[in-house]
Amino acid sequence: MVLKSKKYIFIFLFPAILLITIFLYYPLGKTVQYSFTDYSEWSPVFNYIGWENFHRLFTDSIIGKSLINTLILLVGCVVVEVGVALILAVLVDSIKRGFRFFRMVFFFPVVISGSAIGLMFYLAFQYDYGLMNNIIAVFGMEKINWITENSAMYLVLIPVLWQYVGFYFVIFLTAIANVPADIYESAELDGITGFKKTIYITIPMIQEVIVTSLGLVIAGSLKVFDIVFVMTNGGPLDASQLLSTYQYQQAFVYNNQGYGSAISVLIITLGLIIYIVTNKLAQQKEGLY
Repeated sequence: MVLKSKKYIFIFLFPAILLITIFLYYPLGKTVQYSFTDYSEWSPVFNYIGWENFHRLFTDSIIGKSLINTLILLVGCVVVEVGVALILAVLVDSIKRGFRFFRMVFFFPVVISGSAIGLMFYLAFQYDYGLMNNIIAVFGMEKINWITENSAMYLVLIPVLWQYVGFYFVIFLTAIANVPADIYESAELDGITGFKKTIYITIPMIQEVIVTSLGLVIAGSLKVFDIVFVMTNGGPLDASQLLSTYQYQQAFVYNNQGYGSAISVLIITLGLIIYIVTNKLAQQKEGLY
């Protein structure tokens, strides 16, 4: 009976395993393979060059700039997407009316495609006909060149952060709603209310959800591409270049698939390292309680 049940489990899992192998593990394996080659121009003929592409990563100044920008984006996502979402969730949970309205309003940007959001902000910051310059022109001010080498990275942060705050807001709001009411009632009898209730009860009770969300935010920040690509395409002068956008340029614009694959391996490695560190910190955190 046990063998039969295992056989049926395998039968039902096989289609999913097959799809994952074809569309995830096989491309991943080919990416790693190509990272050790001089594969370019989509040519079927390529040579293995060992670690040369990875050595190039350490000498490529744009990689350094892209890595710094990616880390800036990561920190911004952690602070804003998790921090602001948690604050909004606590505030909305405390109101009696309009609960569903705020949940809908904050979650709305999540359902909009990243390309559409990127295009919207790209048009808003245009010099000649952009919304921002039209607004300041009404007040008699001169037009501003918004997207510059110094400001580009911080401007692309705005739509990236705005899009996903609502996603984590809904997650935190649901987690807070599942905290047993009798815990809050006992706390109120002990005189713990308001801000203290949030610090000493709400946050510890949803600690696992917060840690999980941090892992999702960190992993997601390494995959940001569409909004930055539409708004600035990594420019001007690579000022807003991310590892993801630079990888795209190398592989599909400059047709250097070998080097582009090496950048992909770098992104994957960073993601794995951050995932492992986050898990370790989460386990240590859980051990304190």
